[in-house]
Amino acid sequence: MGVWQMLPGANISRILARSGADWVMVDCEHGNIDDAAMHEAVPAIAALGVSPIVRIPDLQPSMVKRALDSGAHGILAPLIRTVEDVKNLVTAAKFPPEGKRGFGSPIAMQNFNPMPTFTEYLQQANESLLTMVQIETQEALDSVEEIAPLVDVIFIGPFDLGNNIGHPIIEGKMDPELDEAIERILKAAVTAGKKCGIFCTGGEQAKQYADKGFHMISVATDYTLLGAAMADSLSIARGQGKQDKPASY
Repeated sequence: MGVWQMLPGANISRILARSGADWVMVDCEHGNIDDAAMHEAVPAIAALGVSPIVRIPDLQPSMVKRALDSGAHGILAPLIRTVEDVKNLVTAAKFPPEGKRGFGSPIAMQNFNPMPTFTEYLQQANESLLTMVQIETQEALDSVEEIAPLVDVIFIGPFDLGNNIGHPIIEGKMDPELDEAIERILKAAVTAGKKCGIFCTGGEQAKQYADKGFHMISVATDYTLLGAAMADSLSIARGQGKQDKPASY
């Protein structure tokens, strides 16, 4: 179980890491987090014994390198479309001979406990760091059985996936066609001996997907939880009770 950091700030990173989460996703795609803020978030999370994972903004190899060199325990690549996209991502994330990642950052090692030497990091990184891709396009869904064996985790972005297959999530309602696509992705991961993750909007939905056998679940984002908690507190203070509809997606 993990949580999603969209707001910059090492103090926010620490709050999320202390929540009981197993990992924190530092969102550099849709979150308000730039390269400098990512370099502050990753060590703040790792220092508390929680795994920092970075969602890179796009598929540029330089973005992969910056995230892993910051000491992230893994990367998540959004909007994958083709098998070739995935192969190129894996190449960028792995040291030779498995890939083309350059070696030289002295920063990455400090975010592991016990801290590895340069040599130990080089020898262990390819096997230990997570390479994950989001299945959220029609093209990726069509090729998911080919994509799954290439990475460690395939991660479902339900909102973009729904939009791309012509069944968007409206007011929280998911069409059967989207549910079927999600089941197909989970099956592809399990068949390939890999893990499957999914983005959820709250604890109740996260529990539902946990019961379905998903391995890696984002329970909520800092942004939406902050809004929901504040709205509830204000509503209770005014004698109106909790909000009927949470301030989320």
